[in-house]
This record gives sequence, C-alpha cells and structure tokens, in this order.
Amino acid sequence: MEIAEFQISLLLNQPFAKANLRRNMPALRMERPRGSKGHALRELVQCMDAKLPEGKTEPEITCLITDSRRVVPGALFFAIGGLRTDGNYFIEEAVDRGAVAIVSEKDLGGHLPVACIRVSDTRKALALAARRFYNAPDADLNITGITGTNGKTTVTMLLQHLMGGNSRVGMLGTVRYDLGNRTLPSFKTTPESVDTFALLDQIRKAGCTEVVMEVSSHGLDQKRVYGMSVQVAAFLNLTHDHIDYHQNMEAYFASKQLLFDGGNGGLPEAAVINLDCPYGQRLAASLDPALRCTTFAIGTTADLTAHALKLYPDRTEFDLVWHGGRTKVVSPLLGRYNVSNLLAALAIGEVRGFEMEHMLGRLADFPAVPGRMEQVVCGQDFTVLVDYAHTDDALQHACEMVRELTPGKSILVFGCGGDRDRSKRAPMMDAAIKGADRIVVTSDNPRTESQEQIFDDMRIALGAADAARVQFIPDRKRAISTALDLAEAGDCVLVAGKGHESYQEFDGSVIPFDDRQVIRELWDLKSKDATGK
Repeated sequence: MEIAEFQISLLLNQPFAKANLRRNMPALRMERPRGSKGHALRELVQCMDAKLPEGKTEPEITCLITDSRRVVPGALFFAIGGLRTDGNYFIEEAVDRGAVAIVSEKDLGGHLPVACIRVSDTRKALALAARRFYNAPDADLNITGITGTNGKTTVTMLLQHLMGGNSRVGMLGTVRYDLGNRTLPSFKTTPESVDTFALLDQIRKAGCTEVVMEVSSHGLDQKRVYGMSVQVAAFLNLTHDHIDYHQNMEAYFASKQLLFDGGNGGLPEAAVINLDCPYGQRLAASLDPALRCTTFAIGTTADLTAHALKLYPDRTEFDLVWHGGRTKVVSPLLGRYNVSNLLAALAIGEVRGFEMEHMLGRLADFPAVPGRMEQVVCGQDFTVLVDYAHTDDALQHACEMVRELTPGKSILVFGCGGDRDRSKRAPMMDAAIKGADRIVVTSDNPRTESQEQIFDDMRIALGAADAARVQFIPDRKRAISTALDLAEAGDCVLVAGKGHESYQEFDGSVIPFDDRQVIRELWDLKSKDATGK
C-alpha cells in the first residue's frame, strides 16, 4: 500500500476530515514506499547517530510508528514524550502488536525481546530516520519553507500559483496538501516528520520539482522538518500567539529562527525577510554572512518595496520597485497586509529564478484563498467577509482593511479558542474595540474550557463606554444571525477566527460548522421571511 494511501482515503468524503485526523490520528502509519523491500534496522540506526545493541537480530523495518495503537508487524516504534502522554508508557503494547525495534531516550534495559535503541532526542531521530526511510525526497526537490504568525497560507498558495500551479508545484499547508497528481485535506499545518517526508516522496514521484510549505513554530520546535534541505526560508512576521506553548515571545522567535540559523539541521540557501516587522529586522541582522538575503517592505528601503498604495473594494494597486525597475501592480488581493503577502511571494519567486513579468502576468487569475477575506454573496446589499484572523494583530489588520473599504459601519463577529493561549484574549478584544463599530463576541472552538471563562478573559479589555456596542452570544450561529440583522446597505460584516474550517470543537466532540455555509443558510431564511414565503 502506498504510504497506506496516507490512511486518508477512507476519510476524504467526511466533512470533518481535518478535525477527525488531528484528534483521532495523532501519528499516521507510514508504510514502506511502493516497490521497496523496506530498510534494514542498522542503516536507520546509523543515520540517527545511534548504536545497535549487541546480540539482537537486525530485522527489516516496514514502517515508522509513533502511536502504539497503529503498530503493525515490522514496525520501528518511536517512544515520544508529548504534552498529554508519553510513548514510553506504551512500549510493551507496541511490542505485543509486532514492533521489531524500539527507539527511546530512556534506558530500557535488556528485558524486551526486541532491539532497543537509545537516542538523545527521539524527535530528531525520527526525522532523520524518516528522511532515510523515504530515500531523501528533499534532495530532489527545491523546497521553500515559509514561517510567520500571519499570512503563511496566503503566501504559500499565492506562490504556488505564481510558480505554475498545483500540477507543477507541490504544497503542504493549513488548508490542503497538493501532491502534484492529487490533493489531500490537511490535518496539520506542518505534519509530523514521518508524514512530511512521506508527502515529499509523493510529490517527487508525481514529477514536481518545486515545493512550497508552511513551517509552523510548533513544527520547528518539535523537529518535524529537522534535517530537511531547504532552498529558501521566508519570514513573514511575528506577533502575539502560541504563548501557551512557547511561554514568551523570545522563545517563540527563537523557534522561528531555527529555520534560518542552522538549528534545523542545516542552513537554507537563501532567506527572504519582511523588514516591516521588528523581528524580521532582528532576524536579518543575525543571519550568517554567507546566507543570501532578499528583503521586502512597504514604503521603506528593501530589495522589493511597494509604494503609492491604492485600496479599492475589488482590487489593490501599488507601484512595485525592485532591482529590475518599477512597475504598476494591480492585485485581486484586498488590503494593505495582502500587499505584504504579495511582496513575499514575488521575492521568493524571484529568488527561485522566476521572472517578475511572468509572475505578475499570472497574478490576475489567482483564485481566492479559502477563508481568507473570502466574500460571501447571497444577494444582500452589504458586504460579508469570512477570515481566519485569530490573533490580535491579524484581527487589527482585518478590521483596518474593512474600515478602509467600507462606506458604512463595520460589524465584527469573533471569538477566542479554548484550551489555548489565554493571554491573547484581552488583546484580541482590544483590537476588536478599536477596529469595529459593532462587535458580536461568540464561541470559537471552546474545546474543554468554559465559554464564560473565555468571555471573562476577553471582558478585561472592555471599558464602560464600550458596552453599548458589544454583545456576547455563546451560540456562533445566533451570533452570525445577529450580525446580519444589524447590517444595512453599505455596511460590512466580518466573521473572523475560523476561515476555511468546517467544524467546531466542544468538550471532546467535533460538530459541523462552516461560517460560509451558515451565512448562506441564514440569509436564505431571512430572505424568505422578508418575502413572506
């Protein structure tokens, strides 16, 4: 079976494939590549810089596994310590299910009937073994890794389009995985290392030579792309997010920096950095002098700059200045921050050897990015937008764009996720207060946390004068309905936080919920009520 068809084939027609995969399949089983006889344990141990214990057999490894429930005969089991559990607790179960060797950071002694390989870092060992298991697919691909708090999805999808489309350019990201000859639903922005190298192997087999991928801070910190050869590393921005995981902004920045300073197992060939971001300026100043760096910015000195911005409801215009000259750009992407995203994509494309004129020629027919300032048209006389903005910075920029393009009032629907960084809730509320005329606060994947607790954390940013224009409605459908009722001709309703997602998470359950579909259904009902039908 070809990487077990990524074990996704049975889920492709389920509406919540991403949620089901993320919640129920934390580590997918990766079978040996088609036509391969597997790998000898010794060669995988050597690439992990470890030693094979004496007196143990050297079996053939048919797959790499990190979840004991998915062990099959011939598996090499990696006992990884996680945030919720520790794989070392399930070693005996893995052996009972047919694992022929174990990799762990612990000294397991000699009582197990299979080889136990001790390593200093299990995640690093897994990445190195996965790369070897799939015969180093990254060595045959030109990989661009894009990192940053906001904009990764837009830049990767835009860059893929400018460089030739999904049949020529593979893509791994938040919305989907494009493998050249087929597309799979994404279950994690940056997959686990064994999944990543398996996907890259599929992209290579499809005949693609270019790959663009989102690289998250979690992915870097957890070595999901460790040892992967990266031609271009791009930094978009860094704003308050994931502090529940990283603890502070410095640690968050340090994780992003791994992609640029060799901490990911090697230096990229080139870097592309946003100088409008203070962290981007720090990163550019810290780069190895041997690393070729291309910068971009809006209105300030950089290798690619945008000047004379003009923002319209259906397009954005600006003057692009770069070493090749100056030209007027008309972009279908709306808003100032999408100018920055476009500059990033153009800078990366040029570094990869694509002509600027060629890329700009392809820009006009770039389709909308799912759930990124996506317009929902149902016959209403006001604008409705759905966006993924789920940080204070992203919310601020989204509200700024709406205000710049809306003659009437701006109405915002948003919430904060549960079981996540509580410290960003008040800043998000503050961004909403400053950015919108009317605000409807609601749920956004509360998970196991009390919705009232989430609301209380957000209320900290509310002043007495703000109460009149803010409503708290836990039910997201009712909140969206309320916002639509508030809207009049010339207004704009922005439903933020979930974007392309088609589910909500409540206390261990996943239920169907797509903001775009809900908006259409609500407007259809309201239209029928208005006509008496």
